[in-house]
Amino acid sequence: MITRRTHLLMLGGLMTAPLLLRPTGALAETAHEVEMLDAHPDNRRERMIFHPAVLPIDAGDTVKFVATSRSHNAQSIDGMTPEGAEPFRGRINEEIEVTFDVEGTYGYVCQPHQTMGMIGFILVGDFTGNLDAVREAGGALRGRDTTRRFEEYMAEIDAIAEERGLV
Repeated sequence: MITRRTHLLMLGGLMTAPLLLRPTGALAETAHEVEMLDAHPDNRRERMIFHPAVLPIDAGDTVKFVATSRSHNAQSIDGMTPEGAEPFRGRINEEIEVTFDVEGTYGYVCQPHQTMGMIGFILVGDFTGNLDAVREAGGALRGRDTTRRFEEYMAEIDAIAEERGLV
């Protein structure tokens, strides 16, 4: 005979089973946020930035570009999107969510502030496949701050690749 208690325990087990069977690790999709800011939260002298500027994620993860400060957007940089991936483009003051399914390095920019160095990178999975193309496309970027940040971020990306044994 099934008692009320047994019935409730079985029902509880059925309801929690999907939680236990959720994928974990590389199979689990994760949401990340990148803030579009007028100034770095820890260093107000660093102006017009994405925070974080370099974000490693897994394939299938989603990044939400948050319009924390006004007058910014996030959009792909020509030549800095892996082959087979779709470029993205948000409007000014628009928060957009982008799911990154193709491994590689994605460069993006705030169009109004590109020459002020407002660039960033999403590193998806084994992101090294298109790094040479990203470096080449970086030569077309304009602005002293942009060039400085591009070089800083590429050095950071190289260090992440080395740390992960991808080079």
